[in-house]
Amino acid sequence: MRLTDFAFGDDLRRDITANFAAFERRGIDDDTLRQAAVAIVIVAEENGDQTGILLTKRPDSLRRHGGQYALPGGRLDAGETPVEAALRELQEELGVTLDPGDILGTLDDCPTRSGFRITPIVVWGADAVDLVPDPVEVARVFQVPFAELDSPEIPHLEVTPESEHPVLSAPLATLGHHLFAPTAAILYQFREVALRGEPTRVAHYDQPTFAWK
Repeated sequence: MRLTDFAFGDDLRRDITANFAAFERRGIDDDTLRQAAVAIVIVAEENGDQTGILLTKRPDSLRRHGGQYALPGGRLDAGETPVEAALRELQEELGVTLDPGDILGTLDDCPTRSGFRITPIVVWGADAVDLVPDPVEVARVFQVPFAELDSPEIPHLEVTPESEHPVLSAPLATLGHHLFAPTAAILYQFREVALRGEPTRVAHYDQPTFAWK
C-alpha cells in the first residue's frame, strides 16, 4: 500500500510492517564480497510529529569513505548476523540502543564497488532519540524527512562512461545537494518498499567513482 500520512506513531509502524511483510527480499550469494549491514532508523522529526530517518556524515580523516554520507553500520564481526551487526554499529556510532523487536524488515542486499554486500535493516526508533555520536566515526548527524524521500525527483539517474549502468543519486534539501549510491540506492528502495509498497530493485544501479575505494 502507498502511504500518504507520515505522522510518527503506531499507525505508521503498522503500515510499514505490512509493506515489508509483502516484500520478498533478495540476498547476494557471493563470498568474494565482504558482509556488512546498515541500520535505517525511523525516528520522529525534531520539530513536529512527522517522521524521518537518521543519516550520518563520516569524518574526512577516515581512511575508507572519509567525508561521505552513510547509514549507521559496518562490517559483520565473526559469528554475527546482519541484524546483530546493524544494531551493534548503531549503538557504537550514535549511542542508540534498540533490539530485534524493533526490526520492521530487511531490504535487498546491495553490492558496492568497494567490495561489500550491504544488508539494510529497517528499525523503528523512538519519538525522542538521544543521540551520542562517536566523533571518531561520525562528523554530523542528519534527519531526512520521509516527505523528502517521497520526492518525484528521486531517483536521479546519470549515464557515465565508466559503467553500462546509470549512477543513482537523490537530491536532498536536508543536505543541500545530491546523495549518491550506494546509500542513495538503499534509501530509494526503502522509499519504494516501506512507503509505497513497491518491490523495486536497486542492486543494478552504479555508484560514482569516488565511492569505488
